[in-house]
Amino acid sequence: MQARRGFVVEDEKNFCDDAMSILSKAMQDVCYLINAGYDRKQASTFVGNHYCLPERQRLAIVRSVATQKQLAERKRKEIFDFQAQDVWIDGFNQIITLEVLLNHSPLFLGMDGVVRDLASLRGNYRIIPQTKQAVALLLEMVYAYHPGTIHILLDAPVSNSGRLKSKIHEVDPLVDVQIVQHVDLILYEKANVVTSDSIILDACISWFNLVSLCLKKQHSMAYDITGVDQ
Repeated sequence: MQARRGFVVEDEKNFCDDAMSILSKAMQDVCYLINAGYDRKQASTFVGNHYCLPERQRLAIVRSVATQKQLAERKRKEIFDFQAQDVWIDGFNQIITLEVLLNHSPLFLGMDGVVRDLASLRGNYRIIPQTKQAVALLLEMVYAYHPGTIHILLDAPVSNSGRLKSKIHEVDPLVDVQIVQHVDLILYEKANVVTSDSIILDACISWFNLVSLCLKKQHSMAYDITGVDQ
């Protein structure tokens, strides 16, 4: 039996109702610290130690939090349409999150409105039964906006990037799929970027929040641990 992408058994305890109330308080503390100038990871470590949070809960906080300055800038750059314009997709980033969605594993709504997962594959990726469905869902949502050329960038150092490229072309052979060394550096300079990577969101020209639309289409929910006004 295949393991569920982005899920560990402890998640049932880590993100139950009682745990979520504690996570919300911890999130508010992390927000206070990072807005005061503290490093995000250092702040989450300090707060995580204070609340005795396990690693998965700390990761959820780190991936959900942002400073007020980051939130304002991301909101300014967010677009809601890209008709007839080229779209640049952070391939592994988006496909993995959609695989997590289709596996009904935990997803989290960040303060910036972006949905993120806890998969943490760290360069080791394999095709799973939900991969083709994830690619099809991704492309279906993109095509709904009548784009120009769809570019999907895959990280060359990640395992099975070639197999994923083939899987994408099984769904749609006309999509431009590129296997490159530094996806993030390319996306820093692009408009109409589709990613949930915080660093890319802060650097790119403009971005589109695709996974949140996929979540609604699948009638699924993401955990909201922000606990602060957005």
